Amino acid sequence: MKITILTTALVILSLGLFAQVSINSDSADPDGSVILDVKSTDKGLLPPRMTKAQRDGILYPAVGLLVFQTDETPGYYYYAGPHWIGITGSGTGAISASALIDCDGNAYPTINIGNQVWMAENLKVTHYRNGNNIPNETADTTWSNLTTGAYCWYNNNQSAYEKHGPLYNWHAVADSRGLCPDGWHVPTHAEWTTLTTYLGGPNVAGGKMKATSDLWHSPNTAANNSSSFSGLACGRRNYDGSFNYIVHNEYWWSSTESSSSSGSAWLRSLGYDSGDVGVYHNDKHYGFSVRCLRD
Repeated sequence: MKITILTTALVILSLGLFAQVSINSDSADPDGSVILDVKSTDKGLLPPRMTKAQRDGILYPAVGLLVFQTDETPGYYYYAGPHWIGITGSGTGAISASALIDCDGNAYPTINIGNQVWMAENLKVTHYRNGNNIPNETADTTWSNLTTGAYCWYNNNQSAYEKHGPLYNWHAVADSRGLCPDGWHVPTHAEWTTLTTYLGGPNVAGGKMKATSDLWHSPNTAANNSSSFSGLACGRRNYDGSFNYIVHNEYWWSSTESSSSSGSAWLRSLGYDSGDVGVYHNDKHYGFSVRCLRD
């Protein structure tokens, strides 16, 4: 059975027979390989639009289900069971479908920027690459005395800050068991410089790297996220275990120690009131976000 629709609207309540449906076709014969054949030279096909929270709230999504996500990292996503995957893009600034899944099962979109491929979200893993546990350290005094790897959630509140990703001390970054998924690594000081140089230099790159999100405090100066790096203001954990700067600043570790102090390492930062990228080193006891770079 074949059905050809020449009108601009179609509602099917029930169809008991196998059918091929053609919409806006000048032919009574839809392509033989399809169940639905939509033809147009001036209009597109619009799938359901929803936020990430609404997408994640779909009960028992069918494998292959397609939606358009309107926030966080906007774009088309399909359900691949058990993860939602972003549709592949290419070229600088294009979000790519994620075959990047860490050892905890978290899936990440990736982004092409120049000759580099970055995670388009902060790392969320709670185990090293070999499966060993990374301690979740909540006690201030213990955190401040650590010489081994650990992570925490901002204010030790995972439910409130899960979308930001955890904060890691530098000892977790440097651990030989590997923090990033296989084939990826925490970027060096030089590799961060390659990124910001490609985006026009540290004086302007920050605006291109910041998400246009209400997770940033107003005015979120110069933010346009033209690189699709989608940086969020995740705050930090200080060397004494206290937390600050949520919604105001973002910090990412590099894997490079500072030559001026064996107790510090290089990082990058973004601020709500500036379009630049901060470049400095800080004590290894601090807790900062991590982005991974493809090998």
